[in-house]
Amino acid sequence: MTEDGAAPAATAEQGSRNLFLRIAAAAVLAPAALAIAYAGGWLWTALVTVASIGLYVEWLIIVDAAYQRRVALAGGVALAISGLCLALGLIDSSLAVLAVGCIAVIGLAPERSGWRVAGFLYASAAEVASVLVRLDQVWGFVALILILLVVWVTDIGGYFAGRGIGGPKLWPRVSPKKTWAGAIGGFAASLVVAAGFVAVGFGKVQPPPTLKLGPILLVGAVLSIVSQLGDLFESAVKRRFGVKDSSQLIPGHGGLMDRLDGFVAAVVVAAIFGLLRGGADGVGRSLMVW
Repeated sequence: MTEDGAAPAATAEQGSRNLFLRIAAAAVLAPAALAIAYAGGWLWTALVTVASIGLYVEWLIIVDAAYQRRVALAGGVALAISGLCLALGLIDSSLAVLAVGCIAVIGLAPERSGWRVAGFLYASAAEVASVLVRLDQVWGFVALILILLVVWVTDIGGYFAGRGIGGPKLWPRVSPKKTWAGAIGGFAASLVVAAGFVAVGFGKVQPPPTLKLGPILLVGAVLSIVSQLGDLFESAVKRRFGVKDSSQLIPGHGGLMDRLDGFVAAVVVAAIFGLLRGGADGVGRSLMVW
């Protein structure tokens, strides 16, 4: 085989290997995440808290600030205490702890503190939003599953549509591999999932309320777009600092940020909307029942 022919073959082999690793990792992690999401309560809050601390640390690694251990420790401790407050139902206390943590991060590294604070706020928003969506005992799990599935199928649909169809790039300066075909394919897949929720009719009340197709499709569409914007946002941050992956924690996927960027954006927007429509204890119902 010539050198010209060997290069594409090696690239194809590497791509197949990465795809296998992605599928294998997802086959292990997705069921575990779904099981913990179903359990809810302190178990879900513990998972979210650990993930948020990981997001914060990876953000610091990306912006080349992980060497500032006091900054990492202050933010991590604040996120951990906030998670404990959330597990105890003390939402106001959780927010107060995060506010103190934010001040500490600024105070410990006043020079060029913007990126460090942004990372702490990013992780904090992910933590609080993920818990608030699941908080509703009747609709929290269903709403959370809708968000997770929309994000997952948007990612999967975009991956296969982008590779299979190709075409014009979505934003080559930020993410050279993403295409418009992938974005549209992922968006279409999210609508299928949203329609499936309406057809199945979830809920822990009897008889379950009838889910309205129009609003749920709109929720799915918005979450899909937001998740893709979250992906592009993370890509822009990494490109700003010349980083390819946030870490190598998850085989075939990179780091937590690489895997959760779309979910973080979607769950934060969902939580904000739910809070405005139904209050802290009605976020899930506000997303699902119209």
